[in-house]
Amino acid sequence: MTIALNIRQLGIQDYETVWQQMQDFTENRDATTPDEIWLVQHPSVFTQGQAGKPEHLLNPTNIPVVQSDRGGQITYHGLGQQIMYVLIDIKRQKAHSKALNVRQLVTALEQSVVQTLAEYHIKAYPKADAPGVYVNVDGQEKKICSLGLRIRKGCSFHGLALNVNMDLTPFHHINPCGYVGLEMCQLADFVQSEQANCDLVSPKLITHFVKILGYNTQQIFNI
Repeated sequence: MTIALNIRQLGIQDYETVWQQMQDFTENRDATTPDEIWLVQHPSVFTQGQAGKPEHLLNPTNIPVVQSDRGGQITYHGLGQQIMYVLIDIKRQKAHSKALNVRQLVTALEQSVVQTLAEYHIKAYPKADAPGVYVNVDGQEKKICSLGLRIRKGCSFHGLALNVNMDLTPFHHINPCGYVGLEMCQLADFVQSEQANCDLVSPKLITHFVKILGYNTQQIFNI
């Protein structure tokens, strides 16, 4: 059975613009619309999830704060962070595989990151009680990838944000994902800077995600 996937490389785009496009895509898709992955980087922005609490923004800055419709609490996006938005018809995937539900989609995203980081000899892991991907650094747990989804009409949008080579300073102004004292890290902390490049990382993420979910035809679109 053919399971098609479109992959769009969006480059650098404003968060709210892409968020609106995801909503429009999800609202207008039908049973024949191929699933899509959007790869993008956003200029500096804090985003609050649906359950976001204002107190997790510790120090207001000149970085805008956007109230989003994804799950989870506050996080930060900036250049050098690879974002992968997944616009998946979960109902259709379940009919194909008899397996996919929201929890399994979260697992697929987390494992795509874990397997990508393993290619850099980084041992990373998910946590059952705190979505995302973590790394133990000298005995301290740090988060390297955040995750948040929205499901509408049985279809997902939003996705994951993997810290590759960025300025992590803005994370100090928030409790990342609502966790007090949580430290963030990035790929550049573990490999040479030329390897910590979104253009090199994103194909690895795609390869693992496609394999996990069983897509067998792909089209790639660049801006």
